[in-house]
Amino acid sequence: QVQLVESGGGLVQPGGSLRLSCAASGFNFKIFGMSWFRQTPGKGIEWVSSISNGGYQKTYADSVQGRFTISRDNAKETLYLEMNSLKFEDAAVYYCAKLSGATISGRIDSRGQGTQVTVSA
Repeated sequence: QVQLVESGGGLVQPGGSLRLSCAASGFNFKIFGMSWFRQTPGKGIEWVSSISNGGYQKTYADSVQGRFTISRDNAKETLYLEMNSLKFEDAAVYYCAKLSGATISGRIDSRGQGTQVTVSA
């Protein structure tokens, strides 16, 4: 079955950087689009970014545009989220998600267990 395992979260100071990874298994990774979303107790669920199966289409939430970069390595079946210039409001549990199709417009049909990102001085 589909398995998505996130890693790379942790504690970082404002202005710092982190790279999240999501190891995928149980499905043909290279034919599906993927996304990152995040969840906080206060703001609920927020979509962060999506990438098409080949990596050519990428889209970002306005709140992270210019600071976060989504990428994927289909040979390694791994999704990444490079996060720079982190702000207090970026603190959340980050989830990777499999989309239902190849493009960025598919719906989420599976997600991982999440990785915690804490931004604190």
